[in-house]
Amino acid sequence: MIEIAVHPSDSKDLLYQISQQLNAEINERWGEHVLNVKNNLAIGKITFIPFDWGVNLLDFDITFQKDFVLKIEAEDFNPIRFIYNLEGSFTHRFSIDNKEHKTEQFQSVIFTNRSEGKSFIHFPKGEKLKINIIQIVRKDFLKKRTTNVSSLNKKLYDVFMDQDYEKRFAHYGELNLKMADQVKAIHKIKSKGMLKILKVEAKVYEILSMHIQQHERSTTGRSIPPSLTKKELTLIKQISNVIQKEPARPYSLDLLSSNYGLSQSKLQDGFKFLFKRTVTEFIRHVRLEQARDLMKSSDLNISQIVYTIGFTSRSYFSKIFKEKFGISPNEFKKQIVSKVKLM
Repeated sequence: MIEIAVHPSDSKDLLYQISQQLNAEINERWGEHVLNVKNNLAIGKITFIPFDWGVNLLDFDITFQKDFVLKIEAEDFNPIRFIYNLEGSFTHRFSIDNKEHKTEQFQSVIFTNRSEGKSFIHFPKGEKLKINIIQIVRKDFLKKRTTNVSSLNKKLYDVFMDQDYEKRFAHYGELNLKMADQVKAIHKIKSKGMLKILKVEAKVYEILSMHIQQHERSTTGRSIPPSLTKKELTLIKQISNVIQKEPARPYSLDLLSSNYGLSQSKLQDGFKFLFKRTVTEFIRHVRLEQARDLMKSSDLNISQIVYTIGFTSRSYFSKIFKEKFGISPNEFKKQIVSKVKLM
C-alpha cells in the first residue's frame, strides 16, 4: 500500500503533490493541467481545470497498480469536495473515524474537514477508476454575485458558510444514474482551448446542482423507490439509453417488460424516479426531441420525419409537437428555412 500525504496550499498544488509521488509529468495548456502516468505505480491520467470563483475540477481516469491512499491534510486550503464515482470504487474516512465508507459505481460523496483535520481516500489496487471531483473554495465562491446559498437546506448552508473551517461534514449519496450522463458528457467534449474550458465549466455547474439536489432529496426522505434494487435501476437506465439511441423502434410497456424481465410497475417506478415521466411519456419526449433536431439538421420533410422517429400519424405528431414546443411543426420548419436564407 502507498500512502501519499498531501497538504495543498491551493487547488493546483494537490495535483502537483500527487505527481511527485507518482513520478509523473504534468502538461498544461489553456488552463488545463493533465498528469499522465504509466509506470509500476499507476496507468492513466488525472486532469485538473480551475475556473473562476474558487471552483475547480479534478478528474481521475486511472488505474493504480498498488493500493493507494490519499491522505489530505486540511489547513488553510480546505474546500468542499463533491465527488461522483463513474467507474470503480473507493473508500473515505476522517482521521477520527476507524470505519471507512465505501462509494461504489454511480454513487457520490460530499465532504469537507475541520481545520487541521485529515481525510483519507483509499483507491484499490488494479481497479479502473473514473472519478469526478468538484472542489469549491468557500471564501471565493461566496463572493460570486449570483451565488445564493440561502436557498440551500440548513446542513449545506452551514457547510458553505463555515469559512473558518470549524465543522466537519460528510454525506454519502445513493445511486445516481442521471449524474453519470453529465460526467460522461465532459469526457466527450471534442473542442479545444477556451471553448473546451467553457463547455466543461457549464457541465461542472450542472453536476454540482445535481449533487445539491440529491442531498436535498435525501434530507427530505425522498430516496430510491423501495420497489427497486440498484441492479434493476441500472437496467432501467440501460433501457432508456436504448430508447434514446433508437427511438423509432415499436416500444410498448408490455414489450419492454417482457424483453428485459422487469414488471410493468417496476418499469414505471424506475422511469418516474429517473426522468419524472412514465415509460410512454419518456418515449414520446425522446421522439419529439429527435424530430426537432432532424428539422434543424436534415432535408427530410415533416411526413418523412414523422415515420423516421416511429410515429404513424402526422396529425397526432403535429398536436403533441405544438403542445411541447408551443409551435406547430410547419411553423418551426418555416422559421428554420427563413433563418438559413438570411444567413
